[in-house]
Amino acid sequence: MRLQKFMAQCGIASRRKSEEIIISKRVKVNGKVITELGYKIDPLQDIVTVDGKRIRDREKKVYIMMNKPKGYVTTVSDEFNRKTVLDLVKDIKERVYPIGRLDFDTSGLLLLTNDGELAYKLIHPKFEVVKTYIATIKGRPSEEELERFRHGLEIDGYITSKAEIEILSSIDDKSVVRIKIHEGKNRQIRKMCDKIGHPVTSLKRISIGNLELGTLKKGCWRYLDNDEIEYLKKI
Repeated sequence: MRLQKFMAQCGIASRRKSEEIIISKRVKVNGKVITELGYKIDPLQDIVTVDGKRIRDREKKVYIMMNKPKGYVTTVSDEFNRKTVLDLVKDIKERVYPIGRLDFDTSGLLLLTNDGELAYKLIHPKFEVVKTYIATIKGRPSEEELERFRHGLEIDGYITSKAEIEILSSIDDKSVVRIKIHEGKNRQIRKMCDKIGHPVTSLKRISIGNLELGTLKKGCWRYLDNDEIEYLKKI
């Protein structure tokens, strides 16, 4: 098994983050520092340590849905001492981390887990997991602007993948729109709306694939049920 995959299964971090940890020379296999990302281990025989502490794939896998409030960052810790989403799940014994991100000013559905393989699958664009958002934006986009949004926009030096956008309502100088994307670039929806001249004033994620936020209250969380877990694993 590849070293980064084993680390992800042990709940150390997502596979991508585990690769960063390996490169930073924090991982040893049988006492030897490993920096090779393709390095393979035998999980049953090799001794793997991170920062000197042995890791084992024995932790119970947990899967959590949260309704993230605004004002929280989706990181394990924050250099500016801002509140993190982990502050909202302090009463569970397993070490979990968020799958993907919702920015500081965005609310809504966030998944947390210690299953690194599942986290990798849901984050990686090649699996094309659709995320649905409700956004309030300034003004009312024209059909031409909506088509530009749907067919891809150049932001931060790359062209976004095709997306869906639908106007749900317009009142005065604001519109409420439903947006669906399968990418997850930093502040992507906000940047896309800026690009067509209709900045976001509020943003909430309401679903990931077929998983819906439903009536879960803001700031609260729950465990996924067996059907929801099986659905995610089959993506």
